[in-house]
Amino acid sequence: MKLGLSIGYSGPQLQIPLKKIQLAEQLGYDSVWTAEAYGSDAITPLAYIAAHTERIRLGTGVIQLAARSPANAAMAFATLDQLSGGNRAICGLGVSGPQIVEGWYGQPWGKPYYRIKDYVSIMRKVFRREEPVTHEGKEISLPFTGEGSLGIGKALKSIMHMNPNIPIFLGTGMEATVKLTAEIADGWLPLGFVPETAKLYDDWLADGFARGDKAPSSFECQAGTQVQITNDIKSALDRIKPGIALYVGGMGHKTKNFHKEMMIRRGFGDAAERIQELFLAKRKEEAAAEVPDEFVDQGALIGPKERIKKRFRDWEDSGITGLTVGGDEEAIRFMAECARLNFEKQ
Repeated sequence: MKLGLSIGYSGPQLQIPLKKIQLAEQLGYDSVWTAEAYGSDAITPLAYIAAHTERIRLGTGVIQLAARSPANAAMAFATLDQLSGGNRAICGLGVSGPQIVEGWYGQPWGKPYYRIKDYVSIMRKVFRREEPVTHEGKEISLPFTGEGSLGIGKALKSIMHMNPNIPIFLGTGMEATVKLTAEIADGWLPLGFVPETAKLYDDWLADGFARGDKAPSSFECQAGTQVQITNDIKSALDRIKPGIALYVGGMGHKTKNFHKEMMIRRGFGDAAERIQELFLAKRKEEAAAEVPDEFVDQGALIGPKERIKKRFRDWEDSGITGLTVGGDEEAIRFMAECARLNFEKQ
């Protein structure tokens, strides 16, 4: 199993932990992952990281579909691919949620399933340069002929010769989109994945693989977790809870919140309802207090080193091919040690 390093997205000021990234590369980490919400973008930092590293793969976890046209996303990743020396860029895509899609990007929510399908198809056509790009989709068509069109759009082929095999990963968590991920993508960035519920996805993935044209053995699954080495497990769990409450309670609409649905799917339905109720009532501290310890602990690696090492094996046995971790330098070093012990002795 490969290790990735998560650096997330920015706060008020963009800070790229370059020394930590270089350490991860030195220790043998496979990838580094950025993200975006409604502040810093996810692609630009990877170009900076590429200039200060040599080998580590450069992934977005994720860029939001509404932020860019598929042609623009393909251009950005093809550029990153060439700037970084080739075969390092990973295009991680996700739909985000209707509040951001419509409120920040000014795009209609539409039908995300078909938007993902159209988006990936167009990106692959751009990468491959087999012919001028045309696409008749349910959500996106090229050339555009909809309302406001002059009707003179021209099918074009990229001037730049691109790497036709830039991998596309999808960040999904619902049944229909997980199946679609297995069908059309090169990898999966699963929402809310934990070893305890890994089997829930087996049938969905199998269905998608059956509809696609690739072997499951070539498909990557890159889950994510936070790592905190500590003897005070309870305090560490409590520090993570406000972030979970934000996503379950407020990162989405009351009737449309994928993080809440994920929590329900993992067996914490009553807590999910209570968290959302309190968060929307602006009782954020109470909402955080309602996040169950067990829910946090399932999705994180927290505690003394021996406890982390033991629970790391659960992630190893869960069927994923990679684990993206966030943590301090001690945690980054220790996870490299765990990976060498459990997988490859170098």
